Amino acid sequence: MPHLLRIDSSADLRHSDSRALTALFTDEWAARGADRTVTHRDLHVNPLPHLEDAGLHWTPETRLDDDAVSRASELLQDELIDELLAADAVVIGAPLYNYTVPSTLKAWIDRIHIPGRLAGDVRPLAGRPVVAVVTRGAVYEGETAGWDHGSPVLDLILRGALGMDLTIVTQSITLGDRAEPLRPFAARGREERAAAAERISELARTV
Repeated sequence: MPHLLRIDSSADLRHSDSRALTALFTDEWAARGADRTVTHRDLHVNPLPHLEDAGLHWTPETRLDDDAVSRASELLQDELIDELLAADAVVIGAPLYNYTVPSTLKAWIDRIHIPGRLAGDVRPLAGRPVVAVVTRGAVYEGETAGWDHGSPVLDLILRGALGMDLTIVTQSITLGDRAEPLRPFAARGREERAAAAERISELARTV
């Protein structure tokens, strides 16, 4: 029974492009068979607490004697890891907030990136497909070409550390119809939205 994990992190519950694209992916992926199931984790509606103790970054046997990891923290971490391991495919909405991933998504990353459990020499998610939808408000070229600090984080953790088969779908100029300095690029922004939707549909049919 194929299972998809959908993760959203946008704080915009009404106009979010990343949410629209993860929803599109989910709908088209699920439509491929009645036996397909989906888990939706909304990190904005139900945010995770930040790490209570640095020991959560380590497996129990590699923690220091004075690490103060509570049982409740361990149970939450187990829940997130089990949820990720249960997915045959993952789609993540990752809008750029101040040029990087939202803090809510970073909190999720901090809880699942554990050397010796999901990363490092032990990588049970190796080869698992994950589609990351990176939406960016402005134009990222020329002087601003290197200002996307969210995509490298996703690549480093999901592909590099966890070994997942990562595809990043990027849509820029999402604020073209809202921010006055970006109005000259609004038409191009709409073209990027259409291109991203087409790419997402293609991936939903094949992942």
